[in-house]
Amino acid sequence: MSEILNVPEIFGSDVFNEATMKQRLPEHIYKGWKNCIATGVQLPLDVANEIAEAMKIWATEKGATHYTHWFQPMTGITAEKHDSFIAPTGDGRVIMEFSGKELVRGEPDASSFPSGGLRATFEARGYTAWDPTSCAFVKDGSLYIPTCFCSYTGESLDKKTPLLRSMDEVSREAVRILRLFGDSETKRVIACVGAEQEYFLLPKDLYAQREDLRLTGRTLFGAQPPKGQELDDHYFGTIRTRVSGFMQDLDEQLWRLGVLSKTKHNEGAPCQHELAPIYTDANTACDDNQLIMAIMKKCAAKHNLVCLLHEKPFAGVNGSGKHNNWSLSTDSGKNLFSPGKTPSQNARFLVFLAAFIAGVDEYQDFLRCTVASAGNDHRLGASEAPPAIVSVYLGDELSAIIRSIIDGTNYTEPEKSMLRIGVDVLPAIPRDTTDRNRTSPLAFTGNKFELRMLGSSQSIAGPNIALNTIMAEELGKFADVLEKAEDFDAALQTLVCQTLTEHSRIIFGGNGYSEEWKAEAAKRGLSNLPSTAEALPAYVSQKNIDLVTRHGIFTEQEFRARYAIHLDAYNKIVNIEARTMVDMALHQILPAALRYTRDLCDTVGTKKNLGAACRAESALIQDLSGHTDALYDAVSALKFALQAAPGTPEDAASYCHEVVIPGMNILRREADALETLTDKAYWPYPTYSDLLFY
Repeated sequence: MSEILNVPEIFGSDVFNEATMKQRLPEHIYKGWKNCIATGVQLPLDVANEIAEAMKIWATEKGATHYTHWFQPMTGITAEKHDSFIAPTGDGRVIMEFSGKELVRGEPDASSFPSGGLRATFEARGYTAWDPTSCAFVKDGSLYIPTCFCSYTGESLDKKTPLLRSMDEVSREAVRILRLFGDSETKRVIACVGAEQEYFLLPKDLYAQREDLRLTGRTLFGAQPPKGQELDDHYFGTIRTRVSGFMQDLDEQLWRLGVLSKTKHNEGAPCQHELAPIYTDANTACDDNQLIMAIMKKCAAKHNLVCLLHEKPFAGVNGSGKHNNWSLSTDSGKNLFSPGKTPSQNARFLVFLAAFIAGVDEYQDFLRCTVASAGNDHRLGASEAPPAIVSVYLGDELSAIIRSIIDGTNYTEPEKSMLRIGVDVLPAIPRDTTDRNRTSPLAFTGNKFELRMLGSSQSIAGPNIALNTIMAEELGKFADVLEKAEDFDAALQTLVCQTLTEHSRIIFGGNGYSEEWKAEAAKRGLSNLPSTAEALPAYVSQKNIDLVTRHGIFTEQEFRARYAIHLDAYNKIVNIEARTMVDMALHQILPAALRYTRDLCDTVGTKKNLGAACRAESALIQDLSGHTDALYDAVSALKFALQAAPGTPEDAASYCHEVVIPGMNILRREADALETLTDKAYWPYPTYSDLLFY
């Protein structure tokens, strides 16, 4: 009989969390760390030394022999360099040492990571700095210390640093608003996030047979199987025994690391699944999501599976994304997007709601760009994910309340009528009274906003940096107005009404997939940036540069560096995919089709010698010959297109979108046609039927 898992006992057992620190540190050291967290002051070296010693003892008790400064470079994944705790004693022996200096700062070099021009390769020094707000943990025999990563000259080279900056900034501006509502106790407002993670699982042996999956993470070829997801029989269905074993193992590993893994289920496409955590502060949520993705891949291998995090591994079935549930909460746990039951609470809620709506409207391009990638281009607007047009869904009842504020009309609810913000009889705003709009990029879901545009493989840092920053911008503007007001209630009424009126164009509750919405969005003046190549130039618009530099999230150089990195990644991914297609077409697909054609021709010759009819074989040979010729032409055209690509990153991105990707589509069309004609015994790799219905 298997051992029963005691979840409360194991949860966080491999994390040097607050409870462990309180238990293992002297009281004055623990308080010094708490003060550092609360005020943001630098940790004194003596405090760091005490924490480092306690951390080392705790980690070695758990079998750790090494430590690593774990950071998040601008590749979208994590990085680590491991150093052992050993130090020589001089007599041929070693002791285990770990100092406060080693805890607080590291020098991993890491000069080969993309920097967007922030550092040259010969400028090798890159520094990691401990993030004391994020807990260290033990994994695979090493102590992992979450850190920020910066250059020798101080520029941010990672995703954590600007996320922390944005969290500080939205907290500062939100507290200003709360003071105006008489809240003198809240010291900090916390951006909270829960990131649902979609993924595919495939058998390792089938995965290994496909060059496209191994090199690009998605199938570049593949004819549609007779059955796909049209019966919806996989969605929320019984989980395969093999997959269930993976999920149980995954949950246990995540729970030991303090990750709040809550929900698991089958998703819409065959072999697709989802994990959803309980939401927490944005910094921890980002760290946790990186852990989730890394452990998913490692755990899958243990179960002879492969975890695919690409946004579109299979054409014709749903791709994978992340649903980023975002909200703001006070340090005492009050959700600022939770509608209240009193006029003052409702007024506060409407101020934060109006600020969010205004921010999304004014910086819709910024939000759109944070989810732009070669993989996500296959999802957005494809009737499985939100459209690339950014809009906000509020639900019928909340939309009606907003409409009455804009129009200055009565909002009717039993026993309550006259709508005046923060003054008398504003009705309680109910939570979650209408259905969710699954086509909405940003949907209000009762006490938070669900950003549904993220790709499954990407870091959640970028979109949350944008959400925090635009919210800080609007709340700051509101505070500037309200702090000067002589009549607070009147100023509040005017401000909220004016803001909602000016930005109501971003509110939409209809079908985001429809062609009518595209026309309506254009009429409203909303931007439609359907591809990464079209979206990314908007990232570095002067308005966005001014926003992030004004709030200290990025310097202009840091921001432009990220634009350069996104462009470079897009171009490289498309080129890798195109080159992989050429290789597979020439060395696998074409030879297989030609072998089958040759054998058919031999059959025709034999049958003719016997005087038998060959109508079926002859017709099939004609079809095969036509498509093999077309395939060869498509390969030649794609090879030429790759050689003719322009030099500048911007031109190359446009060229990839307008020339290379259409060429890839033509090549795929011919290859997939050949797959439907060729005897399966000749076909060089597993088909969609093999992969999706193993």
